[in-house]
Formats: sequence, structure tokens, C-alpha cells
Amino acid sequence: MKHKKGKLPSITTPVPGPRSRAIFEREEHHLAPGRQRISSLAGVAFDHGEGATLTDADGNVYLDFFAGVAVASLGHGHPGMSRALAEQASRLMVGTFATPERAQSFQALAEAAPEPLKRFHLYSGGAEAVEAALRAARSFTGKHEVVGFWGGFHGKTGGVIGLIGDESKQGYGPLPGGQHLVPYADCYRCPFKLEYPGCGLFCVEFARKQIKNASAGAVAAVLVEPFQGTAGNVIPPDEFMPAVAQIARENDAVLIADEMITGFGRTGKMWGVEHTGVRPDIMTVGKGMGSGFPVSGVIMREEVAQAKPFSKPSASSSSYGGNPLAAVAVGETLRAIKDEQLVDNARQVGASLLARLQELKHKFEFVGDVRGRGLMIGIDLVRDRATKQELSRRVTEEIFKQALRRGLLMMGYFPRIRINPPLVITQEQAETGAAILEEVFTHVRDHLNWREG
Repeated sequence: MKHKKGKLPSITTPVPGPRSRAIFEREEHHLAPGRQRISSLAGVAFDHGEGATLTDADGNVYLDFFAGVAVASLGHGHPGMSRALAEQASRLMVGTFATPERAQSFQALAEAAPEPLKRFHLYSGGAEAVEAALRAARSFTGKHEVVGFWGGFHGKTGGVIGLIGDESKQGYGPLPGGQHLVPYADCYRCPFKLEYPGCGLFCVEFARKQIKNASAGAVAAVLVEPFQGTAGNVIPPDEFMPAVAQIARENDAVLIADEMITGFGRTGKMWGVEHTGVRPDIMTVGKGMGSGFPVSGVIMREEVAQAKPFSKPSASSSSYGGNPLAAVAVGETLRAIKDEQLVDNARQVGASLLARLQELKHKFEFVGDVRGRGLMIGIDLVRDRATKQELSRRVTEEIFKQALRRGLLMMGYFPRIRINPPLVITQEQAETGAAILEEVFTHVRDHLNWREG
């Protein structure tokens, strides 16, 4: 990647400033409850962005460690993306008919996909793509059950809500049948209180027994994130994904790798599965795939793609998915990732940032764990390292606000901080963000009673 000098944070008003507050309050007058927590806590209205920074309505500049939940892979205001979308919008925006631009983008996606995944369909959002992947798996196997994982997240729509691996799915009534959740290899918070590697990946053996005893013997798919995002940027041992693939084989099920967050270079490789050499039968992709344009996809083996009823005319299509604008967004994202060497940048800057953040474990008692791959980094905040009891929401929300006031936007309002900057972030910007976080942690240590609830 060519070394560029990115903007640095600059805060000149209270946060949120008067213009931001006015815009936010105008929105709140109409918006139903349930907006994204980071937006509610920040109360900031953004005006524009540039690279790995965002500027609010009052002119304050923030370093972006959020990227719209890992969506803005090319950062904000990418000139190539802006030109490509504007040109396409002036010519044709809707439909799934063939166009030269679609053909070119589809070729680029096929070349970027790992072997042997070369067939795909595009959709509008992550849950839609995961539901399509499950339909494909059921068509191919003739079976109906799905195995997911604790801590997993694959969307909120009716077909996948039961695969949410935490309590956030509670209260919505009956969940779909035939869905089984088993433990993920979240070694810092092992549910069995074991230590890796002495545990021998007991979670995998538990999963094997759970499937045998709880399923109807009709498992169509095992759905897994190579690294879990929503759970807190959890990085399992390298042996975990191959072990999960073996479970899929034992059940004559397809392996679906959900690469919504880990795909398109974020982890320092193009795909999360490349870290362990696992070859899934299906991948679901999205988020950074269009660098902000709402597009997702299912990429699959030829044999899976040909299975009926999934392969019948219109059975796997989408009115919005793969429209000319979406296709151009995918093609331009892939072009920029390659031309600007963003996979290398994610690996190099991510490794440096991870090392810098791991130093915080030696400076602050409440930093329990720091882990990551590329620009996907997680931090656990605890009241006690021995018990691993999490910091209270009161403290973590204050951490988020203190960081924002210093010009750092991040998912730091939970005890598991998630750091997902745009892939274009520079070394200087990453170091600046780490320095701000250390300053915030110093404030917490010196001025907050962080051990209490």
C-alpha cells in the first residue's frame, strides 16, 4: 500500500456539539425506538468522512475504529468508489439483467473467491444471504437441521433468529425448529472452565455429543464464523475450524463459513478460512464487500449451486440483489483492495496495533484479554482477572463516551470491545487511536471506581 498521511482526530466543541444535538433530536422525533446503540450513546450527527476519519456537523474529526460494524472497508469518501457509483447511477440502477459492468464485477468476485467456490448470488443484507445459504444446503442434502454456535450472529430475520447465540433472541416467540447451538471455542471465556491447549478442544467433543443426542439426525448444514464478530471479535485456536469441518463431514452436512465480517481482507488474509486452510462448501459474504453499499452474497460449490429447488428459475434470486449499482460496488471494492494492497495493510497495521494494545494488559488490571487477526481486534474488560467478571455497563459506556470526547469512535460500550477500522487506516492513525484508548483507560483507573457494578 502506498503510504498516505491520513487525518487525525480534532475536537473543537463539546461532544455532541450543538449542531449534532439539533440534528439528532430532529431524527429522534420520528425514529422508532431500537436504533443502533452506538448511535444512541454518541448522539452525534456526521456530515462526511475521509478515509479512516469521520467529521460531524460541528466540524469535529473522529478516528473511526468502527467502520459501520466493519462495513466501510475502503473507508469513507473513497474517490474510486464515488466515481464508479456516480457513473453507474447516471446510466442504470435497477434490475438483475446482464450488463457489462455486472459481468466484469462477477468475474472479479469469482477470481477472488477461494477454491472451489465459484458460483454465487447477490442479495441486499447479511440475514438474507444466510437464509439463502440454508435453502441451498437443504436443497443439496435433502435434510433440514442446522448447527450453529454460542456467540454466533447471522441476522435477525425469522429463518435465522434462532441461530443467534446469545439471549438477544428472547422475547420474540417460538423460534424455528431444527436449529441447534453448540459451544464456540471462546477460550478466554471457556464455558467448561478449561484451559487451552490442555482442554483438547473439549468444546468440539461436546458439540459432537450434543448433535448426536439433540438432533433428528438430519443435519443439512454447520454454520460457523471463522472468527466471531458480534460475540467480541473472538479468535479460536487454529485447530477449531478444521475440527468443525470434520463434524460437518461426519454428519454428511455442508459447511457454511459466515464471512460477513472476516471476508474481503479484514483479517490480514482475503478470507478468514485461509488462516486454517479449511474449504467450506458455502460462504456467506457482505459488509465490507460493497464498502458501504448494501450488498451481500452466497458463494458456493458448483454441485451445491445446481441443487433443486434452489436452482429453479427465480428460486434463489432477489429483486435488489446484484442490481447494477451493487455489482459495481463489489467490483470497485475488489479492485481497490487489490490495487491499494489493503490485505497487506490490514495484516501489517493490524499486527502493530494488536501489539500496542496488548501492552495495555501490563498497565491496567481491568484489561483481561487482547486478541485479534488483522484489523479485527477484541479486548475483554474485567473487574477481576481471576474470576473474569466483566466491567459494569456503567463503566464501559463511560469508556465509550470518554473515547468519543477525545476523537475516537469505537464499539467500546460493552465489556468486550470490538475494534474494526477501515482497511485504509494508516500506521499513524492506528497508533493515535491506541494512544487515545490508553489515555481513556488511565482516566478509568484514576477516576472511576471500576471494580464496582
